[in-house]
Parts: sequence; structure tokens; C-alpha cells
Amino acid sequence: MRANRCARVCTRLMLLLIVTATALLAPPPPLFAADAPAADATVPTIGRAWPVGLRPPVLRGWKPPATVYGPGHRGVDLAAPAGTPVRAVTAGRVSFAGRVAGKGVVSVDLTDTGDPPLRTTYEPVTASVEEGREVEPGEVIGTVDASGSHCTATCVHWGLRRGETYLNPLSLLPPWLLHRGPSRLLPLA
Repeated sequence: MRANRCARVCTRLMLLLIVTATALLAPPPPLFAADAPAADATVPTIGRAWPVGLRPPVLRGWKPPATVYGPGHRGVDLAAPAGTPVRAVTAGRVSFAGRVAGKGVVSVDLTDTGDPPLRTTYEPVTASVEEGREVEPGEVIGTVDASGSHCTATCVHWGLRRGETYLNPLSLLPPWLLHRGPSRLLPLA
């Protein structure tokens, strides 16, 4: 009887140790939670898909510059291995597909977003679309290039701007895409 109780206590302690170690060694939550700047109210939440993957880790978040030419990060860096399909986040027209400073870039002017329209950019990307082509949300516009990334690991830099003003691209995504939590079982009755 005493040996049985000791075994149960040891088993519980081992489970507690495993759960604690797992929690401590887990990667930090993505940047777009509490640490990210608030969404821009001038940007409509019209995005229907992430540019890469289902919910890619944000390696570096949006950090607007204090002045036009000041330091900052004018987009977000999303983890993605080379060859990963890059998708349009919403409907638009490809305004550029080519190389800039040796990097593959695709830009999409977003449909019905004003004058000047909102424009998303993706780099480094090998384009599979041509300038002038209309694209739908989730449509593949290229693949992640193996070179040209400014991240320590391969990533896609995703940017957003209206005219010359850079905006937070995460503002395009609705909360259900940004903060998808664990599934919850609901009662049938």
C-alpha cells in the first residue's frame, strides 16, 4: 500500500517536472501580441491570409521611424524557409514584380483602399506573377528566395504603405487571424 502511494507521488512529481520544463523551454509568444504597436485605424482589416504559412513566427516586428529618414523597421519579418509559397494577403493588382538592389520584390496595390491605394510589398521573393495581374486573397504570387534576406534565418519582409507613408502590415489582418487561440470544445446542447 505504501509502495503504491509512493509510486503515485513520484509519477505526479515527474509529470509536474515535465510540464514545468516544457513551459520554461517553450519559445516566447509571437511579437504581435501585447508587445506590438496597436493596429492603425486608417488601415482596413481586409486581409484574408498570412503571406506565408498559417501563422508564421514574427522574427522582427513593426517599428515606425520617428522621422522620415530615421531608423526603424518599416514592416514585419516572417519566418519562412526558402521555397515557401508567398501569398497575396488580399485582393489587388501587382504593381511591381522584379529585382530591387539584387532582391526579388513583389508589390501589390490593394483593391478599394483609397487614393493612393494601400500597397503591400514582399521580399526576397521569386515572383510567379507579372506586373498588372489581378490577384485574389491567398493566391500564390511567388516563393521565398534562398538569398537576399536581411534576417539571420530565411524570412519574408512584409511591408505596407500608402503613398510615401509606411504602415503596420499586421493591421490588415483581422483578430481571428492574428490571435488564433487553442480550439475550444462547446457543448452540443
